[in-house]
Amino acid sequence: MREARAYANGFELGKPISNFGIGKVIKSEKDGVRPGDLLYVYDLPFQEYNVLQPEHQIRVIKDEPGVPLSAYIGVLGMPGQTAFYGLELVGNPVAGETIFVSSGASAVGSLVVQLAKAKGLKVITSVGSDDKVNFLKSIGTDVAFNYKKESIADVLAKEGPIDIYWDNVGGSTLEAALDACNTGARVVVCGAISQYNVSEPYAIKNATHILFKRLRVEGFFVNHGEQQYEGRLNNPTRFLGALVPLIQSGQIKWSEQVYKGIESVGEGIVAVQTGANTAKVVIEI
Repeated sequence: MREARAYANGFELGKPISNFGIGKVIKSEKDGVRPGDLLYVYDLPFQEYNVLQPEHQIRVIKDEPGVPLSAYIGVLGMPGQTAFYGLELVGNPVAGETIFVSSGASAVGSLVVQLAKAKGLKVITSVGSDDKVNFLKSIGTDVAFNYKKESIADVLAKEGPIDIYWDNVGGSTLEAALDACNTGARVVVCGAISQYNVSEPYAIKNATHILFKRLRVEGFFVNHGEQQYEGRLNNPTRFLGALVPLIQSGQIKWSEQVYKGIESVGEGIVAVQTGANTAKVVIEI
């Protein structure tokens, strides 16, 4: 491993990797949490057993008919909250507008696609494989394309202009999106997977579009979004109230790529970082 600066703490040699996860309570000394409860934990180490400290952010998962447990680390967990809050707070979608979503088959991107379609938007998405293109078409994407086979700039010139860009990639994709933006467009900067841990970050050449087109470009983190939308952290009441019925009715679709066993943690993480996954990665321990 090597040291690299990022917005989140890096992994440390000799220590467990942690992530958003679900655990079953064996013993509890905390009021409101009982043995047998299932907890959503914001920073759960990949271990077979954990002792959670008071500083851990947790919430008890409510059993909802027709909602599988794994949904709470996908469409009803951090990825789903990111998509929902980001679209509502920064994207400000209006029926009839056009949105471009990069990395559209990701757990976040695929929900942005479906929420945008439900609000009456035209949706354009880019992905890195034909299988992902097919998945996006199956969930209602208007224009899905493989950026390894088609130029992003050419597709946006043909299918745009765009009113919202949901950025999961950064770099040259962001540059192409800025070219395609309408005046007054909104850019939700959710990620920059193409720029993490690179020795020479890509320098976009058209940042003046932000001024001349009066663009709103805003970085977005889920915790900040939850606090804004719900009024406080660890209280996704409005989010769950909106999403659970859509899942129960089958209006929201998703897929999972399951890795089993503690020995598969590294493989699952590498799949996400390299784009080899074709669905939301779920690791069962």
